[in-house]
Amino acid sequence: MPAGVMIPARNMPSMFSGNGNVSGFGTSSGLTLGQPNNMMEDQLHPLEMTQNTSESEIARMRDEEFDSTTKSGSENHEGPSGDDQDPRPKKKRYHRHTQIQIQEMEAFFKECPHPDDKQRKELGRELGLEPLQVKFWFQNKRTQMKTQHERQENTQLRTENEKLRADNMRYREALSTASCPNCGGPTAIGQMSFDEHHLRLENARLREEIDRISAIAAKYVGKPVVNYPLLSSPMPPRPLDFSAQPGTGEMCGAGELLRSISAPTEADKPMIIELAVAAMEELVRMAQIGEPLWITSLDGTTSELNEEEYIRTFPRGIGPKPTGFKCEASRETAVVIMNHINLVEILMDVHQWSTVFSGIVSKASTLDVLSTGVAGNYNGALQVMTAELQVPSPLVPTRESYYVRYCKLHAEGTWAVVDVSLDNLRPGPTVRCRRRPSGCLIQEMPNGYSKVTWVEHVEVDDRGVHNLYKQLVSSGHAFGARRWVATLDRQCERLASVMATNIPTGDVGVITNQDGRKSMLKLAERMVISFCAGVSASTAHTWTTLSGTGADDVRVMTRKSVDDPGRPPGIVLSAATSFWLPVSPKRVFDFLRDENYRSEWDILSNGGVVQEMAHIANGRDTGNCVSLLRVNSANSSQSNMLILQESCTDPTASFVIYAPVDIVAMNVVLNGGDPDYVALLPSGFAILPDGTTASAGGIVDTGSGGSLLTVAFQILVDSVPTAKLSLGSVATVNNLIACTVERIKASLS
Repeated sequence: MPAGVMIPARNMPSMFSGNGNVSGFGTSSGLTLGQPNNMMEDQLHPLEMTQNTSESEIARMRDEEFDSTTKSGSENHEGPSGDDQDPRPKKKRYHRHTQIQIQEMEAFFKECPHPDDKQRKELGRELGLEPLQVKFWFQNKRTQMKTQHERQENTQLRTENEKLRADNMRYREALSTASCPNCGGPTAIGQMSFDEHHLRLENARLREEIDRISAIAAKYVGKPVVNYPLLSSPMPPRPLDFSAQPGTGEMCGAGELLRSISAPTEADKPMIIELAVAAMEELVRMAQIGEPLWITSLDGTTSELNEEEYIRTFPRGIGPKPTGFKCEASRETAVVIMNHINLVEILMDVHQWSTVFSGIVSKASTLDVLSTGVAGNYNGALQVMTAELQVPSPLVPTRESYYVRYCKLHAEGTWAVVDVSLDNLRPGPTVRCRRRPSGCLIQEMPNGYSKVTWVEHVEVDDRGVHNLYKQLVSSGHAFGARRWVATLDRQCERLASVMATNIPTGDVGVITNQDGRKSMLKLAERMVISFCAGVSASTAHTWTTLSGTGADDVRVMTRKSVDDPGRPPGIVLSAATSFWLPVSPKRVFDFLRDENYRSEWDILSNGGVVQEMAHIANGRDTGNCVSLLRVNSANSSQSNMLILQESCTDPTASFVIYAPVDIVAMNVVLNGGDPDYVALLPSGFAILPDGTTASAGGIVDTGSGGSLLTVAFQILVDSVPTAKLSLGSVATVNNLIACTVERIKASLS
């Protein structure tokens, strides 16, 4: 039977097995459908293990593991005793080095891996070991280090070999398609030198043309625009390979639009530069001009773009609005706790940008860098990018964009970063979203703060949005400037908490170890990114609706996890559903994040008492924090478990995301260890306002009406990646998520 034992749906919601254990937890790294394992004993301080998981026991187990792999130790080389004439086989006696002995020899090994006889005798006398034992330990240690070095060298050589093989294939293809410059026919190998001469001449002519165009563009950009080598592969991103079983909703590769995009050609670059310069001018004016371009609401809380005035003010643009598209335009200003230089770096680094805005950006990449800027900063930087923007729900299609991002220093302490679509350069699939000049103006303020004015202006075909989310999307709060600014403000507070050093030590459970705080926040950040990436209606996801036609249907998809140190191996089943609640988002958020109410909705905790063992505050709002929770089951025979949880909220969206974690791994993290190897399968909730709160001036406050709640689980259904997904697993997960939804509705009604 596979490692993930399936539970028939008829047994839900009761999750007890015969011995009182919760069958819902099969591994410590995520929700599973297998047998539970012991994660934690009763006494922890803060995460010290007693009984079978004490520090001395961990040290002993590590030593046993090391000794078991080095059978050539001292005990293997002991001479025969006087009774060796006895024909009966004797069981070998193995000597276990103590932790102190291992630490001392490890330290000595770093200084001298080849000790002589005198050094071995001296070290043996200090540690209470025979010189022969010391000798064999050092031999085994050298063998172990040699094996590790050889493995690293093999990996490096394998990578270089793959690169050379790719180059070889590219050259072979070039040879096979070469043509004669005189007759146009296929060329022979002996003529390649002549062809190469012609190519060099052509290359020199093109460089002169590029220099001439760059000189013209310099008048507008403010500096010579230099073409730099690609930072990423010039080939389009390769889609992920998968073989989906019919009806299982297997995760596939990137969307049709993003798959078809490659880096711009040399002929396109002058047009891209001209478009970026014009977009920058438009963005700055859009950020600074008031009426009549922006019409303020009666209560002064929102502003709406006057489309007729916009067309008169900016007649050039990127062309007329496509038929059937809707215009979404918004502007928002906020003061954030981050200096302007760091903000610019986040926006111009695609990895940092997609990490900070992980709740909005499901994936992004840089296709080409036309300019890296001047004087060591991003002034004049130009890069061609693709991005997919999301709402955390499977009911709202993502928005794919192909655009250029341009950064410019306007005055001392004032920067601007603008995006504008390049759809007219790319013949391909039908475009469903166009970005008119959008971005932000960043102004330096005292004490490390910055004033950010964000403009978001898109034309989009939103006919694929589910009716449940149409009001929110059409109001502009789903993808608008307010959501970008609110997310940025919250993430700036989070980053500031990572760097904080004046941590109060009086509160119980507050983690004061600086390295431990950083590692735990990094682990929680990866958990949030993993959750957000797997809950939206991305083109990389194929959701399968299980039943019914209503908005609160459960949608599922599967993916295979192989060779990912941050995720348990096997088949992972993701299930999600979205529904409306007649309760304000703040009330829903406070209910779901409070550990005292967890037993009301968390079926897998079986009504156990949940205690907060440690927490890290990472924002002004008390709801913005990372917590480590312990579930004490009401059944005395039920083993305890740990849950890592991050809750975050802002005026536009709230999240409560959690994942079961391994006790030993969390000890490493809290001591400042690398969190990248902690396996996680995050589940949780995304809470959005429904956008229907109205007044005389229209929609003015999205935080006091109803809520749109998305519930998502990731569950390891089988630890074998090649196993087939059974209908019993899907039915069990469907029942689990349906019961959770009913409990939440009952508790909040």
